[in-house]
Amino acid sequence: MLAHDGSDLAAALQTIVAGGRAGALDEAIDNAFPGSRVEVQVGADGRFSLQLRQPGLLRPLGAAELSDGTLRYLLLVAALLTPRPADLVVFNEPETSLHPDLLEPLGALIAAVSGRSQIIVVSHSGDLIRAIARAAAKLRRDVGMVELENRNGETVIPGQGLLDSPLWFWPKR
Repeated sequence: MLAHDGSDLAAALQTIVAGGRAGALDEAIDNAFPGSRVEVQVGADGRFSLQLRQPGLLRPLGAAELSDGTLRYLLLVAALLTPRPADLVVFNEPETSLHPDLLEPLGALIAAVSGRSQIIVVSHSGDLIRAIARAAAKLRRDVGMVELENRNGETVIPGQGLLDSPLWFWPKR
């Protein structure tokens, strides 16, 4: 399991490899950073450390040298590829801090993993939502989307009439 603050990212990625999902991890990294690969090193103290090898660089980059967006993408990969997936996974604005080029690989990964877990994505990024929909269509998976709109402080579903209310409701504040 990935820690709430991501401090054990290297260990979580190593668990994915040990759990038999190394190919999926390699694919997720290569889709986002072509030609790159993640390596997990074990130090003399038994602690794991993360390194990203990228074409053209003379040495691998450690976690402290990666951008916030790259680290966020790696954390999302670790959460999505965990060997023991949750029945329900909810992502709130996963596109935050990500370079726009990472939205397509993230959408593909979310769609691919949706066969193992029910995934809910809350996003303001039309590009990410379209990427998920495209990848899901290629995999022949259904994607249900609900667009919400704020009207005068009330959250509504566009085109929904008064008698078409959903089976869920927003709690009172």
